Amino acid sequence: MGQNSVRREGTRSRVPHARELGWDDSLYGEGGEQAPGGRRSRGGGQSGSDGPDGGPAGDGAGRRRGVPGRRGKRGKRRILRWVASVLSLLILGTAGAGYLYYEHLNSKLKKDDLTLGGKMREHQANSAGQTPLNILLIGSDARDSKENQKLGGATKTFGGQPLADVQMLLHLSADRSNISVISMPRDTVVKIPECKDPDTDKTYPATGWKLTNESLGRGGPGCTVATWYELTGITIDHFMMIDFAGVVSMADAIGGVPVCVTKNIHSRNKQGEGSGLKLEAGTHPVKGEQALQWLRTRYGFEDGTDLARTHAQHMYMNSMVRELRENTKLTDPSKLRSLAEAAIGALTVDKGIDSVKQLYDLGGTLKSVPTGRITMTTMPNFYTQRPGFNGKVEPKPGDAEQLFRMVREDIPLDGKAAAKKPVAVAPVLSKDPAAEPGEIAVMVQNGTGGDGRFAQKGRAAAVVGILSGKGFTQARADATKNPQDKTVIRFSNAELEGDAQAVAKSLGIPLTSVKKSTDVTGISLIVGADWRQGDTYPKTAPADDNKTPESARALNGETEGCMDVQPGFTW
Repeated sequence: MGQNSVRREGTRSRVPHARELGWDDSLYGEGGEQAPGGRRSRGGGQSGSDGPDGGPAGDGAGRRRGVPGRRGKRGKRRILRWVASVLSLLILGTAGAGYLYYEHLNSKLKKDDLTLGGKMREHQANSAGQTPLNILLIGSDARDSKENQKLGGATKTFGGQPLADVQMLLHLSADRSNISVISMPRDTVVKIPECKDPDTDKTYPATGWKLTNESLGRGGPGCTVATWYELTGITIDHFMMIDFAGVVSMADAIGGVPVCVTKNIHSRNKQGEGSGLKLEAGTHPVKGEQALQWLRTRYGFEDGTDLARTHAQHMYMNSMVRELRENTKLTDPSKLRSLAEAAIGALTVDKGIDSVKQLYDLGGTLKSVPTGRITMTTMPNFYTQRPGFNGKVEPKPGDAEQLFRMVREDIPLDGKAAAKKPVAVAPVLSKDPAAEPGEIAVMVQNGTGGDGRFAQKGRAAAVVGILSGKGFTQARADATKNPQDKTVIRFSNAELEGDAQAVAKSLGIPLTSVKKSTDVTGISLIVGADWRQGDTYPKTAPADDNKTPESARALNGETEGCMDVQPGFTW
């Protein structure tokens, strides 16, 4: 069956009739144009450039192709596509739009490989045999259509490499009772794994430090999925990628989204930088290009950083979800058709989603979760000190891993876990037997500054002495400072897993802290801020292990927030 083919029963296409779903025949209309054939588009766009709302960027990181070193004005380029990604799911589940123009919409549904990296681990079922569902929502800064080009962006960026400027992981719990969302700021510095483009067979080697949004240009959305998995260890089941032309169409179709500011705001500075958003204090419905201005505003919100923009985006999403659930205007058949066309036309999904009906079913599942059990967070982060990445961020040691672990273990981020304590899953011991301690080489780094204090002087050498006393005579201290909240052990390949676990057991470090990583060669032990002194790793109280870090800025789906306005951007 082809990529965009429709499911068939026998030799006839099976399109559910409106009456089967309780819909009026008026919901059906003419088919419309068939989407052009040929290789599916991933969108164009600048590669990592900032502009009016982007602020300074690191040398050599995320530049436009063909414009070396350019970090110029962005105009209207930075658009928040994640809202449309989530919206497309909610709409299909809320309004039943997945059955409108069934064959026509199926033909417009673009598909791509789920992951271009290594194989992801299988989900672990809970005691009831249920498994969670993880969907990566990607916003592509596309420049491959007249609609996208009309919405802004320098002509030099048309046809360039796409950027995954918006990335959100949506986690639906195994029991389908709650949804957790993690946003990764587009300015996050990560290491991107090796990815192979399925269309050209070109292999992109693993990188050093790069901006996370560059992953999309290395073969497609499957490379963004692989990057997330490499960083978080969270198994991803599906992705949904959308361009910003769809944001405008869908915002118009639902009649606007209410947003709030504490003061009059005009996002424009003396240099002409800013989104151009101009609103009076209070709550106002925004749609079309004004909605896009809200979603890309950086200068004017809170402290004027990309993190403030992310907070505003979460508020917008909350408001849109409430609007979708309460707005009776979505019963208008013509609005439903417009909404369906906008969502599907702007969407690219993984090949595991084989039809619009599957999107409809998926949307129905998401719709069943109460708004009050939707929690949105931002990946905990800190400003990186890596050369060439001024103003960019990295995952915050400790806090980011705790957030990732809670999602991996299906622990609700809203703190409303079931009264019954979840059964702890024992770490799996490696099948590969460990070598003798004297044959295991270990590189030890001092990461005790991960809590913001000065690193404990000589800590790496001290732990090397402890290991040597236990027979690990090939342990060596590395002068590199690698701040971590918690002590971790990393190994570079599967053959070293048993050896790494043996090191952990000798020091009393839990096996959950032992993980495979492409960031190391051999076995690396990073002594975190939780082990500043003593010969044995301290036992930690589990009281806060399942609490969402405050640095994640959790926002409940029912919260009606109001954005603070940055000084100097009022009128």
